[in-house]
Amino acid sequence: MKIPLFLKSPKFKYLHKSFGKKPFKLLDVGIGNGSSRKTKALFPLCEYHGIDLDLKYNNTEEDIRAINRFYAMDVSKLQFEEIPDNYFDGIWLVHIIEHLPNGDLVLQKLLTKLKIGGYLYVEYPNSKSVNFPGQLNFHNDETHVRIYTLKELRNVFRDHQILRSGVRRDLFLIMALPFRWLFEKPRVNMLWDLWGFAEYLWIRKTV
Repeated sequence: MKIPLFLKSPKFKYLHKSFGKKPFKLLDVGIGNGSSRKTKALFPLCEYHGIDLDLKYNNTEEDIRAINRFYAMDVSKLQFEEIPDNYFDGIWLVHIIEHLPNGDLVLQKLLTKLKIGGYLYVEYPNSKSVNFPGQLNFHNDETHVRIYTLKELRNVFRDHQILRSGVRRDLFLIMALPFRWLFEKPRVNMLWDLWGFAEYLWIRKTV
């Protein structure tokens, strides 16, 4: 059972909730694994900007061609002068901030790049993941440096509209898990929704 990409990735679900079929400018923080190509395939009117340390990390030439503009930088240094202010309709950070010692400050800085009325989606492993078994454990990834909580991230967005937040539990993905496990290559991230591994916030900038 091959699940369409649009259905099996909350990242894209929230892009659809935010923009539908309208054109939009997106800043995607962390562009590996073909994120640009997949985004453009689902949202052909998207102007795709990406941030990462390395343009070619797990990206093909096709992935690179799908990028409208790339910013090579370590976001933890908070040096975002190259990126235009009040320019983007959406900023997405999916499993990025747990690799940063100052992810809360990164989010505050990136908000200046978002238009008023624009959307931001952030997703990360929750504090309970330190007790999960095997590859689901937060500390299984040596590049994870900090655990964030909904309380502290809600505080980052206290002056904006938090449209939705909480533990990521997609009912469709939970119900589809047995079929995916049988007919797709099994991956540990297929269990995220079942175990409640991740938390997220979907916000709208208001000021």
